[in-house]
Amino acid sequence: MIRLARRSPLAGAGALIVGLVIVAALAAPLLATTDPIDQDLSEALKPPFWQGDGSLRHPLGTDHLGRDVYSRLIYGAQISLTISVLAAFLGAVVGVVAGLVAGYLGGRVDTIIMRLADLNLAFPLILLALAVVALLGANLKNLVIVMAITTWMIYARVVRGLSLGLREREFVQAARALGAHDARIIARHLLPNVLAPVMVIWTLEVARIILMESALSFLGLGVPPPTPTWGRMLAEGRDYLTVAGWIAVFPGLAILFTVLGINFLGDGLRDLLDPRLRRQT
Repeated sequence: MIRLARRSPLAGAGALIVGLVIVAALAAPLLATTDPIDQDLSEALKPPFWQGDGSLRHPLGTDHLGRDVYSRLIYGAQISLTISVLAAFLGAVVGVVAGLVAGYLGGRVDTIIMRLADLNLAFPLILLALAVVALLGANLKNLVIVMAITTWMIYARVVRGLSLGLREREFVQAARALGAHDARIIARHLLPNVLAPVMVIWTLEVARIILMESALSFLGLGVPPPTPTWGRMLAEGRDYLTVAGWIAVFPGLAILFTVLGINFLGDGLRDLLDPRLRRQT
C-alpha cells in the first residue's frame, strides 16, 4: 500500500477512501447514533448539526419520517459493499473459468462460450437486471445473482484473450509434453498468469455494480424496505430537494466518493501489477 501511494497519490487516496467505507460498514453498529429504521415524526426533516435547528444527535439531519440520515448512510454502506463484492467475486469466478476453458481448449467449446458472452453483452445490462429482478423478486440473493450475470462475460473475454497466447508459451508446451492433464495446466500455469488483470477488472466492476445497485434501488427494485440503501435514500429525498436537500445529497456524495475511490484504486493496482508500467516508472 505504501508503494502504491508513492507511485500514485490518487491511488493512495482511493485506497484511503475505500478503507474508510469498509471500516464504516463493518463498524456500523458502533458508529451509528440511532437505529437506522426507527421513525420519529416529531424529528422529521431536522437539518444537519451545523445549521440552526440541527443537533449532534442527528449530525446529518433526518428524513421525512424522522430517521437519522447519518445512521442510514453507514448501514447503507453494508448493503452496497455486500452486493458489489459478492456479485463481482461470483462473476469473476464464472468468467475466469469460462475464459480459461475457452482460450485453452479452443474449437467448439470456445465458440459456444464466446457466443453466450456475446448474447449476454447484446442486452442492455440495466434492462437485463430490471427484467431478472422483476421476474425473481427483489432481495439480497437475487440482486447478487443479477449483478453477477451482468459481469461474468467481461472477465471471460479478457481471460480468453490472454489464454490464447499463454497456451502456446514454452512452459505450457513443456507441461503438456510431460503428460500434465489439461485441468492441471489451466490451474497451475494459466490461472496465475491472468490474476493480475482480473484483480484490476474486479475493482472496477465493484464500482460499476455499486452504481447499478443504486440505480435499481432508486427505481424500487433493490433490497426491499425498511433496509437502508443509498439508492433508496436518493429516491426518498428527491421530493424534498428544495426543503431538505440533505436527504438526497449525502447518499449521492457517498456513492460518488466510493465509486471514485474504487476507480482510483483500480488504476493504481494496474500500474503496480503491470510489469511494463513498473519498468517505465
